[in-house]
Amino acid sequence: MQLRDLLTRAAERLTAAGVSSPEPDARLLLEHTLNLSRTALLLRGGEEVAPEAEARVWARIERRAARVPLQHLLGEVEWGGVRLKSDARALVPRPETEWLLHLASQQLQSLSQPRVLDVGTGTGALALGLKAAFAHAEVTASDLSADALSLARENAALNGLDVTFVQTDLLAGLDGPFDLIVSNPPYLPSADRETADPEVRHDPDLALYAGPDGLDLARPLAAEAAARLTPGGTLWLELDPRNAPALAAELRGAGWATEVHADLTGRERFVRAWRAE
Repeated sequence: MQLRDLLTRAAERLTAAGVSSPEPDARLLLEHTLNLSRTALLLRGGEEVAPEAEARVWARIERRAARVPLQHLLGEVEWGGVRLKSDARALVPRPETEWLLHLASQQLQSLSQPRVLDVGTGTGALALGLKAAFAHAEVTASDLSADALSLARENAALNGLDVTFVQTDLLAGLDGPFDLIVSNPPYLPSADRETADPEVRHDPDLALYAGPDGLDLARPLAAEAAARLTPGGTLWLELDPRNAPALAAELRGAGWATEVHADLTGRERFVRAWRAE
C-alpha cells in the first residue's frame, strides 16, 4: 500500500471509531511509527509501505481506535517548553494547563530567587515548565501517587531539570514558605465518571474526580496554602469552569482576594488567590 493510501485508510478507521480528530491523529501516528517528518509524509506519499511497517502502523491505529489516548501512543509530547513522557501513571497533560503555566509565570517575573510548589504534579508538567522558564527558581513538586512521581522524575531527567519531588497528601510536611503555589488538582464532580470520554478512562481516577462538586481537593488545598505562602505570595488553581467561580467566592469569604481567569476558549477555569491582609 502507498503511504497516502495508508494515511487515508487510517483516518477512515479512526473516524469510524469516533475519534474526534481522526486525520491529525492518523498523520501523527504514521509519522511516529515510520519515523517520518510531516514534509516527508507529503513528499513521499506515492512510496510503497513494506508489509512489516504497515502492520506496525495498523497496530497503533487500532489502539487509537480503541480510544487509547494519542499521547500514550506517541509516548512523548511537547508541552510548555518541555518534553513529557505520557502514560497511564498520570493525567495526560492538557493544552488548557499551558495557559495556567503562562499565568503563573507572570508571578515570578520580578522575583530573584522564587520558591515554587506544584501540588499534584502528575507528569511534572507545571513544575518542569516553570523550572525551564525560571532556572533560578527553587521548585518543589508533590503528589500522593508514587506512580505519578516516578513518571515526573523521569520527565525531570529527560529535560535535565532539577526539581525536588515529594510524595505527600497536598501540603503535608511541606513547610515553605512559597512565593507561588500552583496546582491542577482533581476537579471533576464524581458523577462525571459515568459520562467520561473513553480516552479519559485511561487517566487515573485519583487525578480526575473530587467529590460531588469537584472541590473536595481544592478546598483543603487552599486552606493549607494560606499558611505556606510568603507575604504577597500567590495560589493559582486550575478548576472545572463549573466550579471555579464558586471556589473563588468561598475563598473571598475566608479572607482571600481572588480573581477568576478564562482559558483560551473563554471558559472561567483559573483561580488566582492571595491573602487580603
